[in-house]
Amino acid sequence: MSKNILLICGSGASSGFMAANMRKAAKKAGLDYKIQARSEAELGEYADEIDALMVGPHLKAEFDAIKSEVPDKVKVILMKPDYYSILDGKAAIEDLKEQLEN
Repeated sequence: MSKNILLICGSGASSGFMAANMRKAAKKAGLDYKIQARSEAELGEYADEIDALMVGPHLKAEFDAIKSEVPDKVKVILMKPDYYSILDGKAAIEDLKEQLEN
């Protein structure tokens, strides 16, 4: 089953690279994930269409506010700085998959 995943960071720039790396890793792992990156300001336009929202670690202080902007069915995940800082798509996909299964 396909999952729609949205990544947000402040401007959408670093999450754009992260999303590209995650798409490659998901494809390699045989996972049907549609992964997009947007800026935080655009979240409202996509909130109803997504299964999971991954938030850049630098938005930790706003995490609860961001969580309240999406429907309850959406799994909201704070990305870990260790993989986000090096844009490790494989580690991010592993974290995402684990959180979606719990």
